[in-house]
Formats: sequence, structure tokens, C-alpha cells
Amino acid sequence: MTPEEAFGAALAAAQTDHTIDNLVVAVSGGGDSMALLHVAQAWGRAQGKAVSALTVDHGLRDEAATEAARVAEICADLGVAHRTLDWPDWDGQGNLQAMARAARYDLIADAAPAGAAILIGHTMDDAAETFLMRLARGSGVDGLSRMRSTWTDRGHLWLRPFLTVRRAALRDWLHDREIGWIDDPTNDDTQYDRVRMRQALDLLAPLGIDAERLTMTAQAMTEARQALEHWAEQAARGTAWTEAGDVLFDRAKVQALPRETHDRLIAHAIGWVASAAYRPRRAALVQAVRDVTETGRATLGGCLLTAKGGRLRVGREPKAVADLRASPQSIWDNRWRLSGPDAPSGQVLAVRALGAGGLSDCPDWRETGLPRETLLASPAVFAGDRLVAAPLAGHPAGWRAELCPPRGDFFTSLLSH
Repeated sequence: MTPEEAFGAALAAAQTDHTIDNLVVAVSGGGDSMALLHVAQAWGRAQGKAVSALTVDHGLRDEAATEAARVAEICADLGVAHRTLDWPDWDGQGNLQAMARAARYDLIADAAPAGAAILIGHTMDDAAETFLMRLARGSGVDGLSRMRSTWTDRGHLWLRPFLTVRRAALRDWLHDREIGWIDDPTNDDTQYDRVRMRQALDLLAPLGIDAERLTMTAQAMTEARQALEHWAEQAARGTAWTEAGDVLFDRAKVQALPRETHDRLIAHAIGWVASAAYRPRRAALVQAVRDVTETGRATLGGCLLTAKGGRLRVGREPKAVADLRASPQSIWDNRWRLSGPDAPSGQVLAVRALGAGGLSDCPDWRETGLPRETLLASPAVFAGDRLVAAPLAGHPAGWRAELCPPRGDFFTSLLSH
């Protein structure tokens, strides 16, 4: 399949469920994204669709600014609007690649026009490398499933049109058209896991373990995951319910489930409550389940797990939301929207976690029947340090808290499609 054919097939499939009028291409300047830019530009011109491009300069290499400027020149020659986005926020702590990747998606989502479809240049080779990286980490069915080709997030449709195309085929396509690209030296730096996996693939290919075969295995894992999700969703409806943004389980019923289903439900509850993109690592999940079984309490992924009176509750960890702030018109903690009367003239209102100080100003909070920890992490309205309203803690004062989880309700969000 040629790059044009793969792109056309991906866009045609996406348009069965989505209206696509505006394409935004994430362009680093490398071969994959450069091929994507040119194919998308030609497709957009033929289809009468607007095409623009975004480049993220992470500020981690001196050459990055020059490379972004070169991408801008190429886009100008193609008649494609281009913008460079800067990431100044890395403090030298944590996993650089993971943080840079998350920042890249955040910046692109924020900069793309409302409703635009965002195109990412990942190839079959990227998917195979990811498979090996996850295999090395001991991932299960979900982690070894095929890389997503289409998904929605942050108000946008995201597409990877080249997942059926090999990286070498894209470079051959560029060579044939005398189109250059920029090689990132970090792609040969063996301190990065992905580079080592790329080298491992070269060694494994003579044994028949190549990108195509790993893609087939990942597809089989995807089908297995979908079956497991189906049965987990059915089991959840008989063992779980939601309350004030928390997920509760009947402990006896959930513990009687097969281990895979049990762990899938707990992991999904954590992800749903915390609005996390990925489920917790298996080892961390197993430890948290052991802790809550033995002590009645555990924390994981920004959530607090508590076991009491035959119930297992997965709620937001108060510490995880203590510093979150939002205006009353915005979504707080990625899932709560508060609405109420306008602030008096000259008064600025903010939504933040109720906290211990706010809870002390809600004398009727026990009448809500909700645990103290749930209320400490619940959204409240403040004017400076003064509590205005706490809808979940028995002090609404004309305000209402609406739960708006980004993936929908707990049960249907168990199904990845």
C-alpha cells in the first residue's frame, strides 16, 4: 500500500463517523512527518479541505529552532499555514521523553483550531518498537494491543494514517520526489529505549520477528482486549456504581471475579476518577490492591482506595487536587463543571478543592453521607480564602456541580471503541 493509499483509506474510515473539514499535521521535520505533510497537503487540495501544520520546539537541542524554521519554509512553499510551539516547562526532573511527549500533545491540542483533525506520522515501525518496549516492561494484553489509529481527545479527532506503512517506504517515497527531511540525532542515541528497540528489531528480523509479524500479534491482542473489555463491562454493571465522582465496588462480588477482570475494573476506576490517559503499571496496581486489602487504604495514580463495610471506594486523592485552580466557567480536574450565580461586582471567584479548611465551614457535611476524603477532594467555589459554595458538602448556596468525565460514564468507557 502506498502512502497515498494508506492515507486515503485512513481518512475514509475516519469520515464514516466524523466530519473532517480541517486537518492539522504535526511536523517535526523528520522523514515520517515530512511525508505526512506532503501527502496531507495533496489530499486536502484534492478534497477541498484546509490543511495547516504545527511544530513543537522542545528547546532541548540547539538545532531545534533552526529545524522548526526550515519546516516553516517548506510549509510556506506548499501553501500550508504553519506555527511553531515552544515548550519551556521541563525542569530537568522525571522521564524526559515521556514528559516531552505529553507536552507535545498538550501544545498541539491547544493550538489546533476547534474541531480540527490532528494527524500524527507514526508508522508500522513505531508500532513495532512500542510493542517491544511494552513487552520489556511486562505489559499484558492492553499494553501489547495495537497502537491506536484513531481516537478522540481534548475536543479533537486524532489520526495516525501511516500505521500500515513501513518507515523505509516513506523515505523511498520522499527520495523518488526529491523531498528532503531532517534527521534528529537522538534517533541514533542508544540511551533511549526506543532506539535500542529499533536496533533489536534489526536483529530479530532474520528470525521472522519483524514489524509485520509484531503488528499481527498486536492485532490479535487488540481483539483479545476487546473481548476482555466486553466481559468487564458486563461484570461492572453487577458489582460497581458511582457516587459523587467516585467508583464503588461490592468487595465480595468484585473479589469473586477472575483476576484479570478484577484488576481491569480497579485499574479502569483509577483511570476514570483521575482522568488518566493510561492505566497504572501492573506491579503498582497489584501492590495497591494488596495494601487496601491488608490495611483498608492505598493510593495510586492520584486516587485514594479505601475499603470499609463491604465496599471498596476509588476516589480522588485530596493531595492530588490540592493545587488545582479553575474559573467557574472552566472544567476543574478535567471532570467537574460548577455553575451558579454571578459574583458580586469586583469579586473574583475560583474553583478549587474544598480541603480541610473549607470542610470546616460546612457544618452539615455529614448529612450528605459522603466520606470525609471524598469531600476534601470535591470541587468548591472560593472568593479568595472565603468559601462561597460546596455543592457536594451540603453547602450549595445556589451552586451546582456537574460531573463531566472526558470518557463518558464509567461503564461505557470500559469499552475502548
